[in-house]
Amino acid sequence: MTTQKHDFNAASVQIEELALVARFSLRIRPARRMVLAEALGVDLPVKIGDRARTGTREALCLGPDEWLIVTTPDDAGALTGAAATVYDDAPHSLCEISDREITLHISGPQVLDLLATGCPRDVEALAEGRAVRTLFDSATIVLWRDGPAEFRMDVWRSFLPHVLTLLELAQEELSAGL
Repeated sequence: MTTQKHDFNAASVQIEELALVARFSLRIRPARRMVLAEALGVDLPVKIGDRARTGTREALCLGPDEWLIVTTPDDAGALTGAAATVYDDAPHSLCEISDREITLHISGPQVLDLLATGCPRDVEALAEGRAVRTLFDSATIVLWRDGPAEFRMDVWRSFLPHVLTLLELAQEELSAGL
């Protein structure tokens, strides 16, 4: 008879919910993006998946004319005020979506294996400092790669229990060596 030992307490991946942030969906014609970027004080990258950060403001290009902007809650008013000052020169849609999503911080030596259980993308190929809109199981997410074994996952609030259940199940399987 063969026995196999499992360390079910091993923390091969850590999952934690991060504090709420101010989150905005931005749409603007590409030809006018530089005017708005200057007013906001953060670059609006052109290439889908590229990120830019200045101070507390971070912008992610999600599409040819679409960005996600994240900042601290106390900076939200200043950000919307700055955008309003250039609206005549750079018409845009800036919608606050702060309450829509929750951000999870996922890290550890087996994080790539964990994410591969529910994400159809080749997560390992996602370069550090980039982010993408993708799926985890059936939930739309934004996946940010902050380091070799460190990710943020933005999940719609209504899908959070489903995603957390799947992540925890996958975490248990990884801890068991499955």
